[in-house]
Amino acid sequence: MKKATAFHPRVTRRFTRERGASLLEGIAYLGIAAIVVLGAVSLLTNAFGNAKANQTTEELIALRTAVRKLYAGQPYNTDAFMQANLVTANAIPNTLVRGAANAIANSWAGTVTIAGTTASTFTITYSNVPQDVCVAIISGATGWTSIAANGNTPAITAFPATTSLATTHCSVAGNNTVVFTAT
Repeated sequence: MKKATAFHPRVTRRFTRERGASLLEGIAYLGIAAIVVLGAVSLLTNAFGNAKANQTTEELIALRTAVRKLYAGQPYNTDAFMQANLVTANAIPNTLVRGAANAIANSWAGTVTIAGTTASTFTITYSNVPQDVCVAIISGATGWTSIAANGNTPAITAFPATTSLATTHCSVAGNNTVVFTAT
């Protein structure tokens, strides 16, 4: 019988290491990577939604201030010229899109309309507002006479509005129309 030596195949197998990952390790790695990517996408989506709500709130405040400044000491136009006057005065925030014939659009390609309703009040209407942004801007709003979304009555007149009241008004998943009234 032969004696085992260091060069015999059985002996060398004991001392070699296998390299690489097994199939189960590879699957586990891919699973963990997928969970991390999905979590990051979810966080980014929420962050972008919150940023759009903040941007919309800033736009509304800028528009309200611009109307009050432009019409200081005089009645608001109840005709079709209020929005045209704001566009001509370059008082529209740069985050809103200006179109032909004094049209204004928001981030979701919805219309933004500014109109005098009486000599002492005016409205700013945002259409096509996503539900999460609608709830955020209504529940965080202050300084308005009233806010109504999607024709819901009665309009909200006590600010800040509760989240449940804002959710009731923002009842459409992706296409809410919100009307802000100010003096």
